[in-house]
Amino acid sequence: MLRRAAFSLSLIALAACGQPQPAAPAVQLYAMDCGTAEFRDIGVFADDGSMTGQSRTLVNPCYLIRHPSGDLIWDTGFSDAVADMPNGLDLPQMGARVVMRTKLADQMAQLGLTPADIEFVSFSHQHGDHTGNGNLFAGSTWIVDADERAYMFSDEGRASQAFAGYAQLENAQTRLIEGNLDHDVFGDGSVVIVQTPGHTPGHTVLLVRLPNAGPVLLTGDMYHLAETRERRLVPTFNADRAQTLASMDKIDRLVEETGARVIRQHVPEDFESLPRFPEALN
Repeated sequence: MLRRAAFSLSLIALAACGQPQPAAPAVQLYAMDCGTAEFRDIGVFADDGSMTGQSRTLVNPCYLIRHPSGDLIWDTGFSDAVADMPNGLDLPQMGARVVMRTKLADQMAQLGLTPADIEFVSFSHQHGDHTGNGNLFAGSTWIVDADERAYMFSDEGRASQAFAGYAQLENAQTRLIEGNLDHDVFGDGSVVIVQTPGHTPGHTVLLVRLPNAGPVLLTGDMYHLAETRERRLVPTFNADRAQTLASMDKIDRLVEETGARVIRQHVPEDFESLPRFPEALN
């Protein structure tokens, strides 16, 4: 009887192996140019003083993730208003000048989309180079870490220069990410928001599993510079240094587990390695 049962279970297992596996969802990732920042001194990106006195241009992309169940905008770049400034926008407090060639809304139009068509919006964090066009997506469902949202609408957040870019999200339909759990946006593991606090109270990164290109990790402000990851550089403007370093460790483990391709969002080489919009990575 036991042998017959074991044999039957083996047949069931073999039959299950022979069943076609569900196809990976047809996810696509678009990288859009949402401005560049020309820094006269990148010392602010390393609190150990090792980068002081060097100049560099950093990129500032926005990302559109298209999924059969909806579209997600990840980070919204500098405000589209910068594109109307012939000489760009000077940021003396950062020692930088910001320029934008094409508005985010105009780039989306190349795909036949408007901000009103987007189901979900999420930011890696509160800073204005990531939330500058947040108000365009006030009709979308905002997915946000609970600690980050609390900071964004605290007295300090409201007093920040970034606030004007996302103020209209205060009453938007919101999906809060609470506790220490990561958030599976579409419920199938293809697009996951991963908690990486430290740079801000609720900083997050985005893991996108693409059917052909495989897993890609969009890292927000975890790594401002090409040198940051290897040298574990922490910027001078940072909420919690110990948390930032712990989040770097978490990302290293995640990359080891998943084999994800790491995209350092402000590093020009990483942006240029992605398909040029309106082409997509899939």
